Amino acid sequence: MTAPYAGDLTPHEAWDLLLTDERAVLVDVRTEGEWQTIGVPDTADAGEGRTAFIQWTDAFGRPNPAFLDELADAGVTTEDPRPVVFLCRSGVRSVAAAVTATAAGLGPAYNVLTGFEGDVGPDGRRGHQGWRAAGLPWREA
Repeated sequence: MTAPYAGDLTPHEAWDLLLTDERAVLVDVRTEGEWQTIGVPDTADAGEGRTAFIQWTDAFGRPNPAFLDELADAGVTTEDPRPVVFLCRSGVRSVAAAVTATAAGLGPAYNVLTGFEGDVGPDGRRGHQGWRAAGLPWREA
């Protein structure tokens, strides 16, 4: 049986892939509201056009029916395979996106473990894990 997607990467492994493979692209699948209020990965050091912002769901949890079309618009196609790294808030929606991309023949598709800010910690807040907590580049949207 084929795996549902290429696998999970730590935030640092994802960053290393972006730095070492000029074809790799990071796709942030959080909502527009999350991008605006929490911040976004800053992949400028990896090269221009290395990040796409494509919502997996909207703010109400409704699936994005244009997800695969928007990936194609971002240059993620079956005709020109490239590594695609999916990132969400905690690493749940990005798994679903990686599975969907793989099923559509895209990728290899990866999931970033712990996402951009990780699960809720013992203090009831996020931000103890993930891309931002790992000290990787990010910026206000």
